[in-house]
Amino acid sequence: MRHRPQPPPPHRSRDLRRRFAEEARCERPDLSVLSLLVGAVADGSLDETGLDAAQVELDRLAGELPYGPGGPHAWAVALRDLLGGRYGFGGVPADYARLESSLLHEVLRRRRGLPILLSVVWLEVARRAGAPVYGVALPGHFVVGFGPAGDPVLADPFAGGRVLAGRDAHALVTGATGGPLDAAMLEPAAPLDVVARVLNNVRAWAKARPERSDVALWAVDLALALPAHPARLRHERARLLVLRGEFAAGAAELEEYAEVAAAVDEEAAESVRAEARAARALLN
Repeated sequence: MRHRPQPPPPHRSRDLRRRFAEEARCERPDLSVLSLLVGAVADGSLDETGLDAAQVELDRLAGELPYGPGGPHAWAVALRDLLGGRYGFGGVPADYARLESSLLHEVLRRRRGLPILLSVVWLEVARRAGAPVYGVALPGHFVVGFGPAGDPVLADPFAGGRVLAGRDAHALVTGATGGPLDAAMLEPAAPLDVVARVLNNVRAWAKARPERSDVALWAVDLALALPAHPARLRHERARLLVLRGEFAAGAAELEEYAEVAAAVDEEAAESVRAEARAARALLN
């Protein structure tokens, strides 16, 4: 039977969100910890034992890699053979329709997920083994890089860790954007940028499913807990509250956002104020 993630009780959710915010503000945020906390906020079945078990599984997988296999290409091949080959980690188009594909503990269990979550598995396993590895946020398709940032060996975990050769990366970018690969796209992605992109994916998943506004709301709340986030997330949160029938709270947040927006765009601020008035009218 398919497991459908349901959020934890309010007291557990508050504690998890606090821990997420604290970890996000650490000097060196831990990508695996942040990713697992996202999963715990989404899925009440992921308790402390489950959080620990996921970390142990990442450690175990790292322990199965050969010791110091060689240069960047050798590392990429070793990860491909272990994770994509022996354990079958990878992705298929249907994975985009599942919330579980954005939750690290479920990706470890199912060995299926979105490109970015599979890349998190590659990153965390490789990092534990001492590989020179980092995430590469290509437009529309996250991959991992090994070796020098300016000239990396790229691997695609969604394709089972396929090592990208020649113009493969150019083809991925062109397919997603219609434009060419720019050198800036190969810069290492910081852990907080990876988490922000994961939360963007969750919000996109929920936006296509209005009945899951609860998922959209916790994803916005976690994104707002990151040290740097776009101000428009406040607007998005207020609209979600109105959508969920919390008209007074939503109107209050719309009014607060309008005051911020007024400093740069009075016309846009007045539009938001109109949204707030419409929300309050629903209380009558």
